[in-house]
Amino acid sequence: MSDPHALPKYVQISELLIRDIQSGRLVDGERLPPERDMALGLGISVGTLRKALDELTTQGFLDRVQGSGNYVRARPDARSVYAFFRVELHEGGGLPTAEVLSVARRRKPEALPAFGQSDEGHRIRRLRRLNGIPAVLEEIWLDAAYTDTVDPAALSESLYLYYRETLGLWITRAEDRLAQAPLPNWAPGAFGLRPGAPCVCATRISYGQDRRSAEASWNWINTNVAAYVARIT
Repeated sequence: MSDPHALPKYVQISELLIRDIQSGRLVDGERLPPERDMALGLGISVGTLRKALDELTTQGFLDRVQGSGNYVRARPDARSVYAFFRVELHEGGGLPTAEVLSVARRRKPEALPAFGQSDEGHRIRRLRRLNGIPAVLEEIWLDAAYTDTVDPAALSESLYLYYRETLGLWITRAEDRLAQAPLPNWAPGAFGLRPGAPCVCATRISYGQDRRSAEASWNWINTNVAAYVARIT
């Protein structure tokens, strides 16, 4: 049974490559590996990879030179559904996927930084995987002023894509603060760490196109498998 939250595989791959370009893992002018080698490394078919590369070419992120190869074109105006995702596997990168654990409307917790206009928020709990490996546990609070309800079945794997297409909300900026915090008691066993275990936790405030804070979240990272990475260029 397919995951209703999942983006099509070729879109996941194209968005992953845009993320790698934005983060500096792939630099302007860099030649990508041969397509068969690249597809093997990503665990996908050559046909799926070529569809992803076609998408990148259409968006202006790739030059495909006949007989020479595929070359990266970095763009400062890139918009990616993974643009603000900063966690990578220790070996680098990793294809992000997300499993929604629960969605509920609640009064905002006092422990979160102040954000938005409503006293309530939509609490979205997710388990984020990289290449299928549980890496981040997320508790995301969307300000309730944007919508009365959030239907879990309508959520896309990328919340920012859901915000954009369903709510007309574009996340344009985010601020992260890293600290150590205990893993919450609702953490599923699949995460690999016991509730209460000390974790690196990123507290994020996200801002919409009107420059107002729209969302706040806690993101617990399993540092046994992944790390928060910010590249400065």
